[in-house]
Amino acid sequence: MGTEPQRLHVVFFPLMAAGHMIPTLDIAKLFAAHHVKTTIVTTPLNAPTFLKPLQSYTNIGPPIDVQVIPFPAKEAGLPEGVENFEHFTSDEMSLKFLKAAELLEEPLIQVLERCNPKADCLVADMLLPFATEVAAKFDIPRLVFHGSCCFALSVMDAFIKYQPHKDVSNDDEEFVIPHLPHEIKITRMQLNEGVKQNKQDTMWMDVLGRALESEIKSYGVIVNSFYELEPEYADFYRKVMGRKTWQIGPVSLCNRENEAKFQRGKDSSIDENACLKWLDSKKPNSVIYVCFGSLTEVSLLQLHEIAKGLEASEQNFVWVIRRSNTNGEETEDIFPKGFEERTKGKGLIIRGWAPQVLILDHEAVGGFVTHCGWNSTLEGISCGVPMVTWPAFAEQFYIEKLVTEILKTGIPVGSKHWNRTIECNVKWEDIKEVVRRLMVEEEGMEIRSRALKLKNMARKAIDEGGSSYVELTSLIQELSNCKLNSNGF
Repeated sequence: MGTEPQRLHVVFFPLMAAGHMIPTLDIAKLFAAHHVKTTIVTTPLNAPTFLKPLQSYTNIGPPIDVQVIPFPAKEAGLPEGVENFEHFTSDEMSLKFLKAAELLEEPLIQVLERCNPKADCLVADMLLPFATEVAAKFDIPRLVFHGSCCFALSVMDAFIKYQPHKDVSNDDEEFVIPHLPHEIKITRMQLNEGVKQNKQDTMWMDVLGRALESEIKSYGVIVNSFYELEPEYADFYRKVMGRKTWQIGPVSLCNRENEAKFQRGKDSSIDENACLKWLDSKKPNSVIYVCFGSLTEVSLLQLHEIAKGLEASEQNFVWVIRRSNTNGEETEDIFPKGFEERTKGKGLIIRGWAPQVLILDHEAVGGFVTHCGWNSTLEGISCGVPMVTWPAFAEQFYIEKLVTEILKTGIPVGSKHWNRTIECNVKWEDIKEVVRRLMVEEEGMEIRSRALKLKNMARKAIDEGGSSYVELTSLIQELSNCKLNSNGF
C-alpha cells in the first residue's frame, strides 16, 4: 500500500488593513472547506482579526493556523502600535507603512521555513511585491490578492498604459477611459493621487509599479468577485491584460450563520441581539444603512449634513460612525442639536465597528449609503441591497461607475473629489433627495429589482456547481498538480 499524499498547504499573507484581512480569512475558510491546510501570516496587533472569529469556527476541513510575526514600526519610522492602515493620519505615514511592510520579507521566509507540512502556495497581497521572489525561493506558486474586482483592475491598467488624464485641460473636464468594454467617463478630480505629479505620489507610483511587475511574474490572481457580475471585465482581464485569474467570490457568503457574520472583523460596538431586535422591529426594505468603511474619514460639517439629510428623508436608518470622527469620545456634538432625540426609534447609531454583513442581510434593510469600497459593495450586492454611492478615495470612483452605470443598482450622491476625508461637498437637501429616490420612489423599486437578481446570481455562484465554486475547485486541483510535479511524482 502506498502512503496517503500530503494535504495541500496554502499560506496567506494579507496586507494589514481590514478590507484585506477580512476577505483573506473568508478565502482561507473556503480553502479549508475543500480540505486544504491553511495558514495566515499577520502581525501582533492584527492577529485578533483572525483569532477571535476562529474561536467559534467549525469546519469539516483542517483547522486554520495563524502565524504572528513582529511588525518593524520603529525601523520604518512609525510610532509603536501603528500596524494597520486605519491608524494613518497622512500619506507620509502610509508610505512609511509600506516601507515597514517590505521589511517583513525575512520574517515571512522564516515562517515558510518552519511550515510543517511545507507550504505549497503563497497567496500574498499585491502591495507585498517581494512575495513573488520569496515564493520562487521555495519553488512554489505565488498568487496575488488585490481585494478589488476585475472592472477596477482593468480601469487601473488603462490609466497606467494610456494616461488619458493627461489629454484634458482641467480637473473638471470629463474624459473617456480608453479601450474598455464600456464607455466610462471620469474627471481628474476623481483620480487616485498616484497619477498626480508631486514627490510623494511619484513614490506611490514607484510602489504600484513594483507591485505590477511582481504581479506579472506571479502565478496568477485570486479575485473576490463572480463571473456573472462582470463577465466582460473577467474576460478582458484574462484575455486582453493576460492575467491568469480565478474569481471565487463573493467570499463573505462563506459565513452562513449569524454568529459568523457578527464576528467578522473587530469586536462590534453593538450587541448582536440588540442589533437584530432593532432591525426586527422594522418593516421589510424600510431601513437605509449608512457606512463609509474602515478607512474613510468624514468631516464634522459633512456629518451634520448627513444627519440633516437622514432626518429630512423621514426614513429609518442605521448609521455607523468611526470613532476617529469623534476623537474616540461618546459625544453628541457631532450631530445637530437634538438630532438623536428627534430620531430616537427611527435611527440606530453605531459608534465604531458594525456587523455589516449581518445588517445588510436583514430583510428590513432596503438601501445602503456606501463609500464604494469593494468589500462593502460586494457585500451589498450579495445581500441584494441597492446603493447610494459616495466614493472618497482609492479605486472607489471606478467602482461607483460599475454600480451606477453598468450594474445599474445604485444612485450617485454627487461626490466629485478624491480624498480620504470626505469634506463638506454634499448638502443635506441632496442627501435627502437621493435617499428618498432609492427608498420610496419608483426608480428605487426598479433598482431593487435588479439588485435582487444579482443577489440570486451571487449565491448560485458559490454553491456547488456555480461559477465561483468551479473556479475554486479548479484552482485547488491546479495547485495540487503543481505540488505533485514539484515532489517528482
